[in-house]
Amino acid sequence: MRLLVVDDEPRLAEGLRRGLEAEGFAVDVAHTGTDGLWFARENEYAAILLDIMLPGMNGYVVCRTLRDEQNWTPVLMLTAKDGEWDQVEGLDTGADDYLTKPFSFAVLVARVRALVRRGGAARPVVLTVGDLVLDPAARTVHRASTPIELTTREFAVLEYLARNAGDVVSKSQILGAVWDFAFEGDPNIVEVYVGHLRTKIDRPFGVESIRTVRGAGYRLEAVGG
Repeated sequence: MRLLVVDDEPRLAEGLRRGLEAEGFAVDVAHTGTDGLWFARENEYAAILLDIMLPGMNGYVVCRTLRDEQNWTPVLMLTAKDGEWDQVEGLDTGADDYLTKPFSFAVLVARVRALVRRGGAARPVVLTVGDLVLDPAARTVHRASTPIELTTREFAVLEYLARNAGDVVSKSQILGAVWDFAFEGDPNIVEVYVGHLRTKIDRPFGVESIRTVRGAGYRLEAVGG
C-alpha cells in the first residue's frame, strides 16, 4: 500500500518514510503543499499524512482542494497546533483524522492502518428535491441551476429538511439535529431560520417549497424540476 507524507521538516519526513517502509508501506514524500497536491493528483494512495503548516500552500487548502476535486483519499493531518479549533478546521476541510506533534510512532501507524481499512469515504450524496439541489460535500445550494448563498446554520436546517423531504418534521426534531437536544434558547429560533430560508430559496423563484403544517412542523416539498 502506498502512502504520501507531506511535511516540510526533512528529518521528520525522512523518519516517517523509513518507519512506514519498515511497516510494509511504500512511501512518497513532499515538502511543500504545492508538491503534495501534485503528488496526490497524479498518484493513487491508500492514505495521505498531511502537515498543516506548509510552504506554498497550507494543509487546510491542500485537503479542501482535494475534496473539491472529488478526491476522497483518507487524510491524517499532522500538526504542532493542538487547539480544538485547529482540529475542527482540519476536520471541516475534509480530513479524516488528526494527530498532534509530538506523537507516538506506534499510534501513528495504528491510525494509518485504521484509515486504510476504512478506505476513501464515498462522496456524500447530492440531495435533490424538485429543482432544489444541495451538495453537502461542497456545501452548495442551487435552485434551477441558480446558486444560493446560505449561512452555515441555514444550510444545516435546509439539509435536515431535504434529508426528510416529503415528511413533516417538528421544531424539536430540527433543534435536536441542527442545534442539540440540550438547547435552552427560544425554540422559535427554528421559525426564524425557516423564514430566512423561504426568503432565499422560495420567494425569489416564485415557489413555496417549505410548507408549515400547523401544530406539527414543516415539510419540504418538491417543486419545479
